[in-house]
Amino acid sequence: MRKLERRQNKRNLVTLAITDMHQLQAWYMPFIAQGGLFLQGNHDYQLGDQFFLLLDLLDEIEQIPVAVKVVWVAGQGVKNPHKPGVGVQFTDPDNTAKDKIETHLAGVQGALSATATM
Repeated sequence: MRKLERRQNKRNLVTLAITDMHQLQAWYMPFIAQGGLFLQGNHDYQLGDQFFLLLDLLDEIEQIPVAVKVVWVAGQGVKNPHKPGVGVQFTDPDNTAKDKIETHLAGVQGALSATATM
């Protein structure tokens, strides 16, 4: 098991609740190797930072724990319609989060609106 460095002033555990399909489709980043999510908001993470994400995904009964690495940073100056936040890549070898997300999104990706990142 990988050990994450404790970073001063940064959280090593972040929770994210995705409550509807539109939100899931907007925040999922299938173009990232191993899959990833966009975490909207003001974060002080930098490229390469690693932390654990506890994901509450739609109707899943249990939270999905996943190790992630920051691969995308959208700062305060990002222009509309985009929002500030960070993109994280899933780094778990079993990739449970990616499998569950893609199962939920099967057949609907083209039917929903644009994503938060592209």
